[in-house]
Amino acid sequence: MLGCIDTYYSDRGARTALVLFEHWTDAAAARELIHERQADTAEYVPGEFYRRELPCIMDAIAPIVSSLETIVIDGYVTLDNSGRKGLGAHLYESLDRRVNVIGVAKTSFVGSDGIEILRGNSRNPLTITPAGLTAAEAARLIQQMAGDHRLPTLIKRADYLSRHGR
Repeated sequence: MLGCIDTYYSDRGARTALVLFEHWTDAAAARELIHERQADTAEYVPGEFYRRELPCIMDAIAPIVSSLETIVIDGYVTLDNSGRKGLGAHLYESLDRRVNVIGVAKTSFVGSDGIEILRGNSRNPLTITPAGLTAAEAARLIQQMAGDHRLPTLIKRADYLSRHGR
């Protein structure tokens, strides 16, 4: 199973949405899961974003983690070519390197070693960073995802669900 995941924060806590699908070209989810985390969500600390988001993601994927092959996150796996870890690298390690992680970032990070891709008619690239796959393979997979716009349809769906619920 493949999945796209995103977390939204409010003063009441965090909502993490997981959109599951079977094939990279799927335009619709096979299943959608939403996990609510109450006020025990960690504060944001610059440079340590993973400390805030990783517990939310781990809670959300717990019921299906054994069936996951690859998970797509909103953000970076690695931050630069020195190997500085982003959220995706921490997730990959937390999953004992058994689930591939692809980071899809909408904003560039100075020094990033990611591959930039253009989708749809957008002139703004997405930056792709992986763990468990080569960068070229991860970029190819994200490029083939359904949707005519910059962000693939299922990544946008995870973002929507995290912000609004069902």
